[in-house]
Amino acid sequence: LLVRELDLASLRSVRAFCHRVLQEEPRLDVLINNAGIFQCPYMKTEDGFEMQFGVNHLGHFLLTNLLLGLLKNSAPSRIVVVSSKLYKYGEINFEDLNSEISYNKSFCYSRSKLANILFARELARRLEGTGVTVNSLHPGIVRTNLGRHVNIPLLAKPLFNLVSWAFFKTPLEGAQTSIYLASSPDVEGVSGKYFGDCKEEELLPKAMDDLVARKLWDISEVMVGLLK
Repeated sequence: LLVRELDLASLRSVRAFCHRVLQEEPRLDVLINNAGIFQCPYMKTEDGFEMQFGVNHLGHFLLTNLLLGLLKNSAPSRIVVVSSKLYKYGEINFEDLNSEISYNKSFCYSRSKLANILFARELARRLEGTGVTVNSLHPGIVRTNLGRHVNIPLLAKPLFNLVSWAFFKTPLEGAQTSIYLASSPDVEGVSGKYFGDCKEEELLPKAMDDLVARKLWDISEVMVGLLK
C-alpha cells in the first residue's frame, strides 16, 4: 500500500500526482474515481471552478485522461466511476456550469453526479476495442462524513443518528459495488453501464444523452487545459 497526495480541487495537484504515478508505476489495472464533496456552501477550487463540479467531475476528468495511456498499456484494465442516485435531480446547464449566475448546493451536487455518468458513458464509447472498460455506480446511502456540510438541528441529531445506524450502509457495505466492478469476472468486458448493489440498473434518458455527453467532454477538456 502506497499513499500519495492528491487534491482534486487543484489541477496542479492532479498533474503532479499523475506525473509521479507515470514515473513510478509500470502498470495500472484499476482506477476507481471515488472522491467527492457533498452540498458544501458556495466555494471555488484553486482554479476557480465551483467546488462540487470542480472536485466531483473536473478533477476526476483530468486525472483519468492523464492516466489513460498507462491504463491502455495495462489492458485488460478497468475504470470505475462512483456517482449517486441523486443524479436524477441534476441538469447540465451549459450556460452556467460554474454556478456564477445561481448556486443551489443540492442541485449542483446532483449535476456533478450526472456529469460523472455522462463522462463514464462517453469515455466507454471512446475506449471501445482498447481492452479498457468504464462503468459507473451508485453506492447507496453510506455512513461516512460526506454529509459534514449538511446542517441537522441539534434536537434532531439523536433521531438522525438512530436512523443512520439502522438504515445507512457501513463504509464496507457501501464499497461493495465499487469492488465488484473493479475485480469481478462477472463484468469482464462490460462497459458503459450503471450499477447499484452489484447489479446493472436502468438510467434516466438524460443520463444517456450522447450529444450532451460529447459536449460536456469537449467543454471539460478546455476547462482543465487539455485543449486550448
